[in-house]
Amino acid sequence: MEKILSEKREQELCGLAAALGVEFTNLNFLQQALTHTSYANESKGNIVHNERLEFLGDAVLELASSTYLYQHFPQMPEGQLTKTRASIVCSATLAKLAARLHLGDYLLLGRGEEMGGGRTRQTNLEDVFESVIGAIYLDQGWETAKDYVIRQLMPEFERAKSGAILKDYKTILQEEVYQHEGQNVSYELVAEEGPDHDKRFTFQVRITGKVMGQGTGHSKKEAEQHAAREALARLNQK
Repeated sequence: MEKILSEKREQELCGLAAALGVEFTNLNFLQQALTHTSYANESKGNIVHNERLEFLGDAVLELASSTYLYQHFPQMPEGQLTKTRASIVCSATLAKLAARLHLGDYLLLGRGEEMGGGRTRQTNLEDVFESVIGAIYLDQGWETAKDYVIRQLMPEFERAKSGAILKDYKTILQEEVYQHEGQNVSYELVAEEGPDHDKRFTFQVRITGKVMGQGTGHSKKEAEQHAAREALARLNQK
């Protein structure tokens, strides 16, 4: 996988590695993590994109978060552990973390993806966060990768301790809306992308016909929950 990085790109990656708090032995892992499929497809030569690293990073995320929850929530039953993990390691959270780390600024994108706002697209940010985790794992090993995941997800773990993370946003939204006579809630699938083993669904939620929220997730239920959460945030701002 050895590639010669330009001096400018090497400096960019060193700056990102410093911001991540990880001292990479091989910056090419990080370069691959930041290479979108659109860039690889449009480039001449054998450019490796980040999908395989994304696959690996997803597994590291799941095991690291599962380990933390198992160790720090000893009274929580298996079913609730699964729900808590799904709520923490979700598309919206990972995209938020990627945005906070400015990973989108470092992405290598094809022209169409760049023009279409790919640097801020939630699915791209989620994918690149997972890919960076995969790169850290390959370069630094399990312990460093696990510690990094836990450090990034710590605010979500703290929310789980307070019980805030397990709210059923769809039920809360429905109860709030139905307090007002004549209002109703409906959900609409507006986008479906990705291969069968890694689907991403985007739903909009409407309150009496007006779009009030949108959410993306690996399942339709997860996407609807994120849409409902966004709608609740908007209602509470009024």
